[in-house]
Amino acid sequence: MTLRPRPASRYISAVIAAFALWLVAGAAQAAMYDMPAEGSDVVGKLQHIETSEEDTFVKLARRYNVGYRELRLSNPDVDPWLPGEGTPMVIPTRYVLPDVQRKGIVINIPEMRLYYYPPEDSEYAGKVVTYPLGIGREGWSTPLAKTSIVRKKADPTWTPPASIRAEHEKAGDPLPPVVAAGPDNPLGQHALYLGLPSYLLHGTNKPAGIGLKVSHGCIRLYPEDIASLFALVPTGTPVNIISQPYKIGWEGNTLYIESHPPDANGDAPVRSFTPWVEKLISATATHPDAPVDWDRAQSVVEKTDGMPEPIGVQINSG
Repeated sequence: MTLRPRPASRYISAVIAAFALWLVAGAAQAAMYDMPAEGSDVVGKLQHIETSEEDTFVKLARRYNVGYRELRLSNPDVDPWLPGEGTPMVIPTRYVLPDVQRKGIVINIPEMRLYYYPPEDSEYAGKVVTYPLGIGREGWSTPLAKTSIVRKKADPTWTPPASIRAEHEKAGDPLPPVVAAGPDNPLGQHALYLGLPSYLLHGTNKPAGIGLKVSHGCIRLYPEDIASLFALVPTGTPVNIISQPYKIGWEGNTLYIESHPPDANGDAPVRSFTPWVEKLISATATHPDAPVDWDRAQSVVEKTDGMPEPIGVQINSG
């Protein structure tokens, strides 16, 4: 019997599928969680480590799939460049899920974090995937909007807008009309194009910027994270870009609040407590037997360290 060679297109498809599964498996270990039980809103857990001599916050952030600012906020007394041998640190990998519909991609700008909720027909239904982000810097803020993924592109080229080319020209670093795919391309190796003109979710050739306001408005992910997300999300996936610096939610009978520095796109500055007070009143409306420690809640809001902290426990009668 003569064996017929497998068509090249089928072979390539099989390789891509296997690679996608490998990427998702990595995401499952680093950033994929079971959705919390009905009525609960908290996923993940804090990690406590001791640093080694060669560690820096940039290295640790990528190793543990968090952003640079997340580490700075949760470890304010540690030198980010020379933490030293055996220094205790907390890795802030516990999250109150944003208070919006849990569907598609949700991007919380003040948190600099993306949440993806796979659809019901996905083999990952019932999971939530989360990744740290780099977002728009001052003057180039990432907009708040509801949109969707309209196109996916591996090895994208970049056509810089005239405004960005002018900025680079002024700085003595001129850009070509089109930046070819490759290691010097700021989009990295994968791009997800949004329905918002000129805005993308993409990789980066400067991963140290994840967890910082560094882009011209686009949303950057670590190269391995955008590869994983690229394999997971189909075109048409809804994207909700929000501003929730104060997240409030339940884990079982315990109420938590998580606070981040407010972003210029979103809520009032920290000195105005109205946004989180309203959220807290709403969260406790259906739990009248859950007394809230308002002083502790205010302390958490002011600290803005990005870590969920308990502020009340539901009292079960009977």
